[in-house]
Amino acid sequence: MRTEFETEREHGAVRRATLLVTARGLVEAWLNGRRVCDDVLTPGWSSYEWRLRYASYDVTTLIQERTVVGLSLGKGWFGGRLGWSGKGSFYGDELGAFAQLEIEFEDGTVQLVVTDESWRSGPSAVLANDLYDGQTIDARLVDDAWKRPGFDDGGWRGVHALEFDTSTLVPYIGPAVRRWNELPVAEVIVSPSGKTILDFGQNLVGWIRVRTSGPAGTEITIRHAEVLENGELGTRPLRSAKATDRYVLSGGTDEFEPTFTFHGFRYAEIEGWPGALSPEAFTAVAIGSELDRIGTMRTSDPLLNQFHENVVWGMRGNFVDVPTDCPQRDERLGWTGDIAAFAPTAAFLFDVDAFLSDWLVDLDLEQQHHDGIVGFVIPDILKYHDRERPTDMGPVDSTAIWSDAAVWVPWTLYQAYGDESVLRRQFGSMAAHVRRVDSLLSPSGVWEGNFQFGDWLDPDAPPEYPADAKADKGVVATAAIYRSARIVADTAALLGLEEAHREFDAIAARLRDAFNSEYVDDGVVKSDCTTVYSLAIVFGLLSPEHEEFAGRRLAELAEQAGYRISTGFAGTPFITDALTQTGHVDAAYRLLMEKDCPSWLYPVTMGATTVWERWDSMLPDGSINPGEMTSFNHYALGAVADWMHRVVGGIAPLTPGYASVLIAPQPGGGLTEAETALETPRGRVAVHWTTDGDQLSVEVELPEGVEGILRLPGEGDRTITGGRTTSISELTPAVA
Repeated sequence: MRTEFETEREHGAVRRATLLVTARGLVEAWLNGRRVCDDVLTPGWSSYEWRLRYASYDVTTLIQERTVVGLSLGKGWFGGRLGWSGKGSFYGDELGAFAQLEIEFEDGTVQLVVTDESWRSGPSAVLANDLYDGQTIDARLVDDAWKRPGFDDGGWRGVHALEFDTSTLVPYIGPAVRRWNELPVAEVIVSPSGKTILDFGQNLVGWIRVRTSGPAGTEITIRHAEVLENGELGTRPLRSAKATDRYVLSGGTDEFEPTFTFHGFRYAEIEGWPGALSPEAFTAVAIGSELDRIGTMRTSDPLLNQFHENVVWGMRGNFVDVPTDCPQRDERLGWTGDIAAFAPTAAFLFDVDAFLSDWLVDLDLEQQHHDGIVGFVIPDILKYHDRERPTDMGPVDSTAIWSDAAVWVPWTLYQAYGDESVLRRQFGSMAAHVRRVDSLLSPSGVWEGNFQFGDWLDPDAPPEYPADAKADKGVVATAAIYRSARIVADTAALLGLEEAHREFDAIAARLRDAFNSEYVDDGVVKSDCTTVYSLAIVFGLLSPEHEEFAGRRLAELAEQAGYRISTGFAGTPFITDALTQTGHVDAAYRLLMEKDCPSWLYPVTMGATTVWERWDSMLPDGSINPGEMTSFNHYALGAVADWMHRVVGGIAPLTPGYASVLIAPQPGGGLTEAETALETPRGRVAVHWTTDGDQLSVEVELPEGVEGILRLPGEGDRTITGGRTTSISELTPAVA
């Protein structure tokens, strides 16, 4: 789409020019042939029914006497496929653009150029585009003249106005999506069947930029996948997603970059390449929401360091405008359970305050329009088609862990960054979730009866039945809603909402009593497995004597499992904390450092460069897990990195936003060194510790004006202040 106009120069020089732009679909904008920004996938994915974000760009330097505004449209989330039913266009049948160019002159006059029915539309070189299936570009049709003044658009068509509620237009709260890294080809592989496969050495999210030349009409096909199986491209986990880009050559030198799609991949199979293939012709471009890295960690163990790096790459690849579950198959949805588990890790590694605050607005909107229910995914496209929902779940309603994201995520942001405004904005949503679940409780006061994911992806569950966990679903659900009720009560007190504080404090007390009455027998928690003890301990559901028993039992169960993982989505974020809290930090380290499957380090020994969805997404023989649902880039099981930052690294907030800091590293697991740093809202906090025999040396850096507590194994608490502090102490035998 384009429009061309004369600048009203009689008002003097251009003082300022701003372009506001959005779309039903994806939009890329040019002024006089130049891209107005580096953003991609604009305007991203929001709950379009109630909120469509627009981007704002300073284009002052691009205005000329005669100016062309050019817009390219793609399907994106609005018009493309979403979910695994094969269906798309849930939000509407037609793509459309909305733009407003504001030109302010020296005399204060403002000239407006807006999308209206005077604009013209024409074909492009993009013949097909879909986020799941890929993009097709015919370079023979590339003609950038339409972006510049003087183009003859006589062969183009007009446009028509779509019915649209402009009150849904809102500015971005979170960051835009951008390119953030580029990787060269690490290896060119010839598969057993003779296919040419590129290995970029890293599982990433984005696309491949290609530069080549060849006879006009030559078609190059690029298929993407995360892994190889038997030496061939492992495409079965993609399910129906084609993840394939096609390029038709012009006969000259062509450069292709498919910016209306994205893929999760490490490997790419190339077909139709003209002549000898040169690795230099290909560049993997990693994309994601623009986030500032604030937290880092390094230890003396290379496998553990690689695992931590895998957590980082997995997060970057799944933070593409919304926090998604996976970036490669026919899904890529904003699953609430994943971010409920992972938010503390995310908030340490990157500044995600604006990113998650933006997503929480959509969560609140979806919840308001669904009787207080927080859906499985946000934005919620599952509401549009029953086939999109997992089977055997009955009527849609609140679900533990997943729906608890309404409470856990804003509370995490407050703890990490110390800004009460997120709690004020989200309190209605937080309260509505707890009230909804309170209405679902059984006569005995526990949460049973409706569909629950439970301890999803328990490693002992059959591949085809990921919800068949050892942990009783009622125990998991009741524990989760107790935690939410307790947080909402604390939030109400913090915000000075006395009546609400009394309401939710009473709900939490009733839930705690019901949990102990229904599920705890002489300290034994119903279903007697690692997840139920982990939740009961960390969420504070047990009496002191029962908590001590639960800690011993948890350590015993971990030992019986050979310190291999026995928890799923519900228990994994909390098991190492539960062990540490009850005096079994050595067992927590044994879990962390285990290499046999299932474990956190097993995928690393298999060459993983991101965190997997299943503990055994790839089996030890190199074959892909037979389950239909298998991804090699899911961040949820990387939630243990939060424990690593606090317990191995030793950095935790004493008060929200690190206004005061707890420095409490607990060495173990055979590690001899760890170095952790975090850019807090008040400045840099860093801890570096080493061991030499039974001697522990710790160096701490705190921002000026920030106090901390230094808590080392076997020693009393010590108050420290801003600046550098060094401590040398003796390790006790338990942690040596």
